Amino acid sequence: MSEHYSSSSLEETSSEHDSASNTSYDEDGEPVPISHPIHHLKELWARPRAAADTTSSIFPFSLLSACSGRERANGMCHYARSLTSQNTESSAKAKIGVLGPPSHEKSTSSSNGNGNSNGARDNRTPALSHRMKHDKSILALAVSEHYIFAGTQGGEILVYSLDTYERRRVIQAHKGSVLGLCLSDDQQLLFSSATDPIVNVWCTTGFRHLYALWSPYDIGDIFCVAYSSLHRTVYLGAQNTSIQWYDLKEKDSRPRPALASHPSQRKNRFFDSLGPGGAQTPKPFGADAKPRDAVGGQELQIASQDIHQFAHYGYVHCMLLGKRILPEAPSEEVLVSGGGDGRILLWKIDPARGGLLTSICALEDGREEGESILSLAREGSFLYSGRFDGEVNVWDLETRQLVRSLKASTGDVHTLTLGGGVLFAGGKSGVVHKFNEHYETMSTFKAHNGLILASAYTTYNDKPTLVTGGNDNTVVIWEVRDCAEPMATARRSNNDLMVESLSQFVNFRTVSSLPKYRADCRRGASYLRSVFQNFGAVTEMINTSEPYNPIVFAKFRGNPATAASRKKILFYGHYDVIPAENEHGKWNHDPFTLTGEGGYLYGRGVSDNKGPIMAAIYAAHELANEQSLDADIIFLIEGEEESGSRGFEKAVQAKKDLIGDVDWILLANSYWLDDYVPCITYGLRGVIHATVQIESEHPDLHSGVDGSALLDEPLKDLVMLLSKLTGRHGKVQIPGFYDPILPLAEGEKELYTEITQTLLRNNPDLGDPDELAQSLMRRWREASLTIHRFQTSGPDNSTIIPRLAKAALSIRLVPNQEASSVAAALQSFLAAEFDELDSKNKLSVTIDHQAEPWLGDTTNEIFQTLSSAITDVWGPTLATRRASSSATNTLTHQTSPMSPIKPSPATSNTLASGSDPESPSSHPQSSHPTDGLVPPANSVKPLFIREGGSIPSIRFLEKQFNAPAAHLPCGQASDSAHLDNERLRLVNLYNSKKIFKRVFWELPRK
Repeated sequence: MSEHYSSSSLEETSSEHDSASNTSYDEDGEPVPISHPIHHLKELWARPRAAADTTSSIFPFSLLSACSGRERANGMCHYARSLTSQNTESSAKAKIGVLGPPSHEKSTSSSNGNGNSNGARDNRTPALSHRMKHDKSILALAVSEHYIFAGTQGGEILVYSLDTYERRRVIQAHKGSVLGLCLSDDQQLLFSSATDPIVNVWCTTGFRHLYALWSPYDIGDIFCVAYSSLHRTVYLGAQNTSIQWYDLKEKDSRPRPALASHPSQRKNRFFDSLGPGGAQTPKPFGADAKPRDAVGGQELQIASQDIHQFAHYGYVHCMLLGKRILPEAPSEEVLVSGGGDGRILLWKIDPARGGLLTSICALEDGREEGESILSLAREGSFLYSGRFDGEVNVWDLETRQLVRSLKASTGDVHTLTLGGGVLFAGGKSGVVHKFNEHYETMSTFKAHNGLILASAYTTYNDKPTLVTGGNDNTVVIWEVRDCAEPMATARRSNNDLMVESLSQFVNFRTVSSLPKYRADCRRGASYLRSVFQNFGAVTEMINTSEPYNPIVFAKFRGNPATAASRKKILFYGHYDVIPAENEHGKWNHDPFTLTGEGGYLYGRGVSDNKGPIMAAIYAAHELANEQSLDADIIFLIEGEEESGSRGFEKAVQAKKDLIGDVDWILLANSYWLDDYVPCITYGLRGVIHATVQIESEHPDLHSGVDGSALLDEPLKDLVMLLSKLTGRHGKVQIPGFYDPILPLAEGEKELYTEITQTLLRNNPDLGDPDELAQSLMRRWREASLTIHRFQTSGPDNSTIIPRLAKAALSIRLVPNQEASSVAAALQSFLAAEFDELDSKNKLSVTIDHQAEPWLGDTTNEIFQTLSSAITDVWGPTLATRRASSSATNTLTHQTSPMSPIKPSPATSNTLASGSDPESPSSHPQSSHPTDGLVPPANSVKPLFIREGGSIPSIRFLEKQFNAPAAHLPCGQASDSAHLDNERLRLVNLYNSKKIFKRVFWELPRK
């Protein structure tokens, strides 16, 4: 749920912290009042803006230097949203109530640092790699070897995987905004500071809470935290202008703090003061409760002597620790702090006295106090500081002089980050400004729709990465290509290259059902062929009859030494996709631009079927590169599957000599039953698509003029005729329709039991297991008939008797039913029933398309190899959702025994609804490492399932090559294939490649 800010909510926030915000402390710890400016901010926001004042958007940051961290976060968010609403009319892309994705097209570069745009898009502008959305502002960031940690305005620490960008954990860490994050040198400890005011220490492996640390005084918000791994000492910078510290080496020797000393137990001078008549307002329920995850661990209180009061004459906004800062003592660790007084202070650390700080010097440029230091960064002997209005100062730590002032187009510089010889500045405007080592502008780019409040730089898998966070509630990942080492491009991971290839593949609008995209389909096929060719595969474009799209044939040859006996695996897929015109704007992104968000890749065809195809290609390529490919891997990728595989069968038959013999067939063209448990598909229904048309000899007529019982109306005839097709509960009335269907085998019944148990464990709201099993059986192994739509001639009004009426219908077939036999029986049955109507109209029944059902043998080599590979790849991470039966209980109580309600059968949407990551119920607040997912005790085997849909080519390929087929679903139930916002989870893409690789390697050895 998005947060909305108003003057009333701001009022509550400011009054909550009046005590802390209005108070500082002298050397003896006695309170000294500080004036509170938040009311001035609210007055400024409340003032009406002049009609012509459309460019005056300057936030009164001079007042923020005396606001608390929570007020600052609220104020920034409130102000940014007010600006967004004011500028909505001037933006052609703006949408009411929605913060759309920012533009990333602005790029400036020059050799002299003047920032003039050259209009070129090159490596100097980072490439947007992924975006993770939240519902609150991102105020702090830290990046470890494996994780991104993001501190939010809601007191959470979000943990994202650097590999797949999945949200692995939501740590409920603080009762106020998380303002600072830092990691120990070995990345085993994470320190978080907030408006609580508490510093929490976390284990970065199990995310356990280790220590809670607080001051003996009311210090207001803790803006920043730093940790000396050398001295094992924590330093914090506070709102009351002090710097305080705690030596963790002494944690076991110091006395345990009293319960009353905890900040949540202290009396608030505002809320706990006596009112008229001596009455005292009771504390709200839960005010003393700790955040869910900030429990356990050791409680520590800073000693009164470990406090440096008035370290700055303003808030202590930022700190950093480092060696080689003092030329005379390069091995000593020094603390550097920046404050609201505009000064940068260097502090000597005395480890013999518990980390005592002694001032070394101040870096000043002679200006008046009050121009705050908002951010700090250091590289070697140079220190960088960010101020208001885009000012970035460069300090020489050896001479302790200001040597350069840079002008960034960021507005107030809230964050500075160094990496790969580049300085990144981000701030109020939402723009990141890149400077090179000569302090020349490399580029500027819009990173956030709002303020940039945090940034971090890392190199993961040889990929230089910038991470930014802002008050548009997003964490954004940028690939900084020009920061890569010269050989880094050659070392890029295959996963990165696979996503890049998939991105280009998705760009092609390969929509087979719309003639206007014929050229795009050809270009898409040509691109796919080039991918095969670049990996050394033998390729050919197999033409189909005009105007249908070609088939891409490719072969990765196995070990030449085994040419005579090499096994051959055929991978079947399709590069064509369902239309995605996005006429109604339901897509969140351009359907044909691959977009990374929240651990998923979004784009038309990414799940069906371009992502699985690319995973299989890269699997074969890796084996070939490793000289471990002992089988020939043959690819047949068609371009007409979404249109009934037009021309596919004849083209394959014509090129059977080129394709050669085949031992096994593999495809990956569907999805799991839910979002948690991998599946293997061993059965598909077949399909017959037919059109039933009734036509009269007379033209369209007016019902008031010509309507009578003597007139045989085509639409009435059609309705009566179609009503004969099915009886109660959808039972098909065609004679002999059900006779060939095989009964349920005993072993098959056990599969359904396993499926229902797994589904109910993941989603208890699905109800009774027997009813769920029956619902699945009816969808998978029972034949059905569906009427899809009606069409009539004449104008679309209620007075016309149409001359012609027709209906589209389909029959889903199950194994042992022959499509040709059922199609003939359908035509005979309709003709006989139409004769019974004694109508003067004419009937025609056209079979538009038919596909045979398919049933695989789950005991054969390819299914067993798939099962083993899935267990090995997914086994350690398989999970089930934490149970919640509240919805079921509610339904039970609402059902009246006097008016029984027939339960709705489980549908694909029902199974996926409990898996939607955008729904609040899909993120249960769990303390387990996978954010709402509970790892099972033992490895879970994949579910063997059947599906109700049809793939026309699978049974044809089995018959044509006399080889068994198996079907590996790659995506999740919530992938929205064929729907708006189709997507594929990154981890599914990566693991699918691993599974294909295992199968391609193991199957020939069977």
